[in-house]
Amino acid sequence: MTLKLLGNSRRGLIFIVSAPAGTGKTTLIDMLKKEFDCVIQSVSFTTRQPRENEIDGVHYNFISEEEFKNSIKEGEFLEYVNLFNNYYGTSKKWLEEQVDNGKYVVLVIDTQGAQTVRKKIPHTSIFIMPPSLTELRRRITDRQTENVKSIEQRLDHAQTEIETSTSYDYIIVNDNLKTAYEVLRSVFIAEEHKVNHHKIL
Repeated sequence: MTLKLLGNSRRGLIFIVSAPAGTGKTTLIDMLKKEFDCVIQSVSFTTRQPRENEIDGVHYNFISEEEFKNSIKEGEFLEYVNLFNNYYGTSKKWLEEQVDNGKYVVLVIDTQGAQTVRKKIPHTSIFIMPPSLTELRRRITDRQTENVKSIEQRLDHAQTEIETSTSYDYIIVNDNLKTAYEVLRSVFIAEEHKVNHHKIL
């Protein structure tokens, strides 16, 4: 059997990707999923309202705060966080099923949620860094999805997130999308070929 560039494991791997809003993480992960069918992104549950063009079950699983809190009580989340007055969480059952099926699951989660997950499961953690806070402000503003107050909140939170980036396995600066993507895909390929992962081939 000819080995593929990525996706040769019988059991999958878990990748944590964190980044401030507006850094380009969604675009990078979408590029990865398009090139490698073994890569999938975890669809978080959230209590926030959908933005324009967001699809329930594709971008997020949109549920009520009551439903979310019931799921917390039932222990259904691997991690959850209250961010900007909205809850976000990762389904434990779904994640286990995907890894068992050989998928490379990308958990795109806040640094607070990442700290929780990193204590519980084997993983590779990646932080996507903006070139600067000035550039990040421009990108968030250009999206035209946030008001001035929300933008300032996100920039303050971004500064806090960036300060935790040194605890991640990899840092990728998204100054040039093509270059950042090449680094990201290289990380995924290298992780599959680590010695301690070969026992699950």
